[in-house]
Amino acid sequence: MMTVTVIGTGLIGGSLALDLKERGFADVVLGVDNNMLHADMALQLSLVDEMVMLDEGTDRADLIIIATPINVTKLLLPGILENLKPGQVVTDMGSTKCSVAEVAYGHKNRSQVVLSHPMAGTEYSGPTAAKKGLFEGKAAIICDADDSDVVAVDLIRRMYETVGMHVMYMNANNHDHSAAYVSHISHITSFALALTVLEKERDEKTIVNLASGGFDSTVRLAKSSPDMWTPIFDENSANLLEVIDTFIEKMQAFRQGIADSNLAEIYSLIREANKIQKILK
Repeated sequence: MMTVTVIGTGLIGGSLALDLKERGFADVVLGVDNNMLHADMALQLSLVDEMVMLDEGTDRADLIIIATPINVTKLLLPGILENLKPGQVVTDMGSTKCSVAEVAYGHKNRSQVVLSHPMAGTEYSGPTAAKKGLFEGKAAIICDADDSDVVAVDLIRRMYETVGMHVMYMNANNHDHSAAYVSHISHITSFALALTVLEKERDEKTIVNLASGGFDSTVRLAKSSPDMWTPIFDENSANLLEVIDTFIEKMQAFRQGIADSNLAEIYSLIREANKIQKILK
């Protein structure tokens, strides 16, 4: 019998709970959520079998999954680590890994923790956003695997493969640097574009009428939760500042080309950008 406790029953935690139960990885899924409305929703939507308090959830679990914003994860992890029983495994779903690694570093139960990040999600949040198949075909990153027990790492690998993900291994520093480029900057630019449009176009009907698929896909991430993304930007600030500076440099190149009516330069920039097709097929 495998009992899994999911702490945080929103988009990621709720979706994972659904798939782990349906695909036979977990026999019992317990939920923990300090938001009582979310806790009630998770039960009503059958995301979990039971909602329990944190102490009970961690005590009964074979596998503890922390699916909370990164700042909350850092607060919860020390207490969970301190009370782990032999054989229990903990993993987190956070979008940054270095700060979590620092919290766990040197603890007597560090080997029972597997740092991980499923590279999946949508712009929506909360239990109602949870859905089956969210992780199918996506990448899951396991970080600093050498610091974890091989049995624990194998359990998390099998968990992700069960929900249809392919597993990659990285160290925490490389993960956070890469995540800034492929995930975090996308959200920042989407937030910035939304703010730009909202500032310049006060008539919301005009925005809706003129919006096309390109605008919708570009600004989609601006709907994402500030409770989740504010801590991520803070935790990964050094890497993000590097990416933002590079982004501003590229924006300035486009601005200069447009200001100078330098069509050759604009064309060259777009052609260079087109090379992303070789990466994103």
